[in-house]
Amino acid sequence: MLKIYALKNTIRQNKPFFKFLIKFLLFYVVFTFLYKALLFQYDIEKNEIDFFTNQVAVQTFEFMNLFSDNVLTANNLREPAVNFYYKEQLIARIVEGCNAISVMILFASFIFAFSTKWKKTFLYIAIGIFIIHLLNVTRIALLIFALYYYPSQKELLHDVVFPLFIYGVVFILWVLWVTKYSGYAKTTATK
Repeated sequence: MLKIYALKNTIRQNKPFFKFLIKFLLFYVVFTFLYKALLFQYDIEKNEIDFFTNQVAVQTFEFMNLFSDNVLTANNLREPAVNFYYKEQLIARIVEGCNAISVMILFASFIFAFSTKWKKTFLYIAIGIFIIHLLNVTRIALLIFALYYYPSQKELLHDVVFPLFIYGVVFILWVLWVTKYSGYAKTTATK
C-alpha cells in the first residue's frame, strides 16, 4: 500500500514530465510506424527507391547543378539507392537513411510533446520540417563535394561533421520552440 502511494505521489509531483514523455512517445511511435508502413510498399529486392529518398536525391542533384555541371546520378543496381557521381567519379549513394525523415519525426515529436496550442504547434512543425529538409539537401550536396576533395576524411565528414550540423540545427529549433514559441515557458513560470 505504501509503495502504491509513493508511486502516485511521484507521478503527481512529476506530472509535467510524464505528460511530456507520453506525448513524445505516442507521437514518435505512431509516426515511425506510419513511415515504416509506407516503406513496406516498396520492393527492396527490386531496388525500388522510396518517394522521400528519391525526392531528396533529385533535389540534391538540382541544387548541385547550380554550382557545377559535372554531377550525374544513376540508380544503384544492387540496392535501393541513388548513386552520385562528381567529375565522373562515384562519390556517394543516397539511401533511405539519408532522407532525414527519422530526424523530422524526432524533431516533430519533441515539439508536439511541448505543445500548448495546436495551430501554432503544427505551423512550427511544418516550418521546422521544411528547414530540416532544406538543410539536409544542402548537407548532402556539401558532403558530396567535400568527399570528392577530401576522400580520406570520409568518416569524419559523414559520421561527425555533417550529423553535428543537422542535429545542431534541430537542437536550436527545439530551444527556440521551448523558450519563445510554445508558451510552455510562460505557463510554467506562472505556476
